[in-house]
Amino acid sequence: MTNQIYPCLWFDGNAKAAANVYCSIFKNSKITANTALVVNFELNGKKIMGLNGGPMFKINPSISFFVECESIDETNEIWNKLIDGGKALMPIDKYPWRERYGWLQDKFGLTWQVMLGNTEDTKQKITPSMLFTSDQFGNAEEAINFYTSIFDNSSTDFLTHYPSENENAGKILFSKFRLNQKEMIAMDGPVVHNYTFNEAVSFVVDCETQKQIDYYWSKLTEGGEESQCGWLKDKFGVSWQIVPTILAKLMNDPSRYQRVIKAFMQMKKFDIEKLMQA
Repeated sequence: MTNQIYPCLWFDGNAKAAANVYCSIFKNSKITANTALVVNFELNGKKIMGLNGGPMFKINPSISFFVECESIDETNEIWNKLIDGGKALMPIDKYPWRERYGWLQDKFGLTWQVMLGNTEDTKQKITPSMLFTSDQFGNAEEAINFYTSIFDNSSTDFLTHYPSENENAGKILFSKFRLNQKEMIAMDGPVVHNYTFNEAVSFVVDCETQKQIDYYWSKLTEGGEESQCGWLKDKFGVSWQIVPTILAKLMNDPSRYQRVIKAFMQMKKFDIEKLMQA
């Protein structure tokens, strides 16, 4: 069951502005769809959805993007462009784990961890990272096992715990795993943080069939909660959107647009047949 998984970023009416800035910074980037509600774009070939959702949810550092660079010059260049109008969460510098690393929050609220890559086999330049903090602290390993059990073509490629002498022994210091062959990162964040996962950064799962929608909805809502219009929260508080691929085609048909919106606004889990009948 192969399905595309990609991040969705919740903006307050400035998704197009954010997409333009990001596409100007990263190579092999472009805007692929532009509507009043949704702006889809690719960064270094990686699909991202920008949603003009309004002021309801604010992006926070619980989900950030790691950017692996090929040189110190590239690291500095991307850092300088992303931090324009934003702020440093960890100043760019030399750290024990990287020759060049920095964590910033850009002017749109999205956080980036920019670093000099230390491997030659990194194929994915931009990687979503989940930081398990607050009441989710210590749940990173359980979450990795949960997610990799649900999605095909999944694996845990690297996982290291805090050392035994550390007060956080047994918790995840850093990990890389794959869902449908796409790299993800997960860590436990022991420092006191005033944020955790929310709807401002979610993950979209494109589904071709109702059977796929039913499967992912059933699995990801175990211990979590259903929401509206294909949204759900899993048991760790991470938000997902389980979406039929045909929805974009239906929404792009002016003769059906309003009826399709009215239909799915009444749904929690998407029903493809009812959408087709709208």
